[in-house]
Amino acid sequence: MTPFLTRPELCGSFGAVASTHWLASGVGQAVMEQGGNAFDAAVAAGFALWVAEPHLNGPAGDAPIIISHARTGKQHVICGQGVSPAGASVGAYHALDLDEIPGTGHLAAVVPGAFDAWCLMLRDFGTWDFADVIAYAIFYAVQGVPVMPQMVATIASVESLFRDHWPENAKTFMPDGVVPAAGTLLRRPVLAETLKRLKDAAAGTTREERIDAVRHAWYDGFVAEAIDRFCRVPMMDSSGTPHAGFLRSTDLAAWRATLENPVSLQDGRYTVLKCGPWSQGPVFLQQLALMQGFDVAGMDPCGADFLHTVTECAKLAYADREAFYGDISDVPLATLLSASYNDARRTQVGERASLELRPGRPDGRVPESGFLPTSRGDGRIASGVGEPTVSNMGVTKGDTCHVDVVDAEGNMVSATPSGGWLQSAPVIPELGFGLGSRAQMFSLRTGHPNVLAPRKRPRTTLTPSFALKDGKPWMAFGTPGGDQQDQWSFIFYMRMTRFGMNTQQAIEAPSFHSEHWPGSFWPHDAHPARLVVEGRFGTDVVDDLRNRGHDVVVGGDWSEGRLSAIRREADGRLYAGANPRGMQGYAVAR
Repeated sequence: MTPFLTRPELCGSFGAVASTHWLASGVGQAVMEQGGNAFDAAVAAGFALWVAEPHLNGPAGDAPIIISHARTGKQHVICGQGVSPAGASVGAYHALDLDEIPGTGHLAAVVPGAFDAWCLMLRDFGTWDFADVIAYAIFYAVQGVPVMPQMVATIASVESLFRDHWPENAKTFMPDGVVPAAGTLLRRPVLAETLKRLKDAAAGTTREERIDAVRHAWYDGFVAEAIDRFCRVPMMDSSGTPHAGFLRSTDLAAWRATLENPVSLQDGRYTVLKCGPWSQGPVFLQQLALMQGFDVAGMDPCGADFLHTVTECAKLAYADREAFYGDISDVPLATLLSASYNDARRTQVGERASLELRPGRPDGRVPESGFLPTSRGDGRIASGVGEPTVSNMGVTKGDTCHVDVVDAEGNMVSATPSGGWLQSAPVIPELGFGLGSRAQMFSLRTGHPNVLAPRKRPRTTLTPSFALKDGKPWMAFGTPGGDQQDQWSFIFYMRMTRFGMNTQQAIEAPSFHSEHWPGSFWPHDAHPARLVVEGRFGTDVVDDLRNRGHDVVVGGDWSEGRLSAIRREADGRLYAGANPRGMQGYAVAR
């Protein structure tokens, strides 16, 4: 029996866009209708998301991207994850009497990476000028976007912070002096002027020169200078004390987005591609390697056996993420993805829920001392279900966007922009947006692979996904959700490849996530055996899981994930789906 869906799986051949906000999807499709390719469309959609979802991303955030270029047949990672400032070190934070990097404010800022990632993709793979793709974001910044209920809730949760400590945020996001009502238009006049200045900076005789001129204006020009000045002014952060920041214009000038090779794992006729271990991306592949040893197709895709097995494999994979991933040269990734390693690790999956965090010993490596966490449970941040989860000090767990684009030629984009949240950083008065707070993901424990060091990438949770089928580009997919991203997207992928669900069915099927390991966001709490499930799972499934030792928390019926995906089959037909949760994500196709 075909399950009821809230919306159909879309089918087309000209082009498709799926994202976390209908405005971004509409912008992307409009670009392709006017002759742009998938890369042009993704950049325009990404810029539009700054205005449409400012509580989920911003101009100074981060954006890892996976692309497939139809003409060359090659896949690339575009690293839009910025690095820590040159002046940031473990000693520098300890000198401020901090044993963790705050989750908000200047001290959490890294070099803004999203802007250059979008510009690099536009220059090297797109066909449009910067002025063309930025026009949509300028339009919405001037005319305003409808305020979504989620944005209202986010602003309301930090209203006192804005009023008492971050007045420019209050001016920007509470323009009438009160939290805006859902459905009202929010205009961003200062941001609009910044975007117009960038557009005016696009001078040059060729398209590539004009785009590089804009990059220069951001990383060597007026944007970098404004960031430098503002970071020297102490501002309140989640430590409860105002601090100046370490980020300087020289840090921006020294960094640019890069092209990298994705990491991959063969899965029968499929191959899954992810970003490297400077992200959490390979944890998807580790879960897949572990699950390949189970008869998944023989399970009920919404049954207790499936939930238990996926969760126990996730615990092992994420324990390795915590112990061994980071922006370092010697992550033992080949071993972590090898059949022999995962055959041995798979024996640790038992009939009962594990209460321990059990990293392996790839190549004989031992996790650094102090690795094993405890559940603090001190109430510093809520452990709510779904998104957003924001404390009254602006601390955010996992708020992000996602956009997928595929055009008729077979160019494909999977991008997960995030950071620069309205609730997590003070707005720069000259620019109309705040900085990112990704530095909170660094460890300050010497010897940890993700320990802070100058000009190093934090191990980001941002993790777009891509898959090949029979060696040919097949699907771009992903979701917001912090540590949950490579859980929800993995569950989605398994339900498609093992159970034959279509894109929309796999998105809408009830989902779940574990909170067993330490979270990537400040204050890095762990909740051993915690398993959060949507309310649509039957009571028999919940009871079975609890009998196996899982600490089951039942959330709302539609509370897990904001997935979107587009797949391209061998006949050239495109199939797109987007998440109904939150009444915001949308897919379009023709």
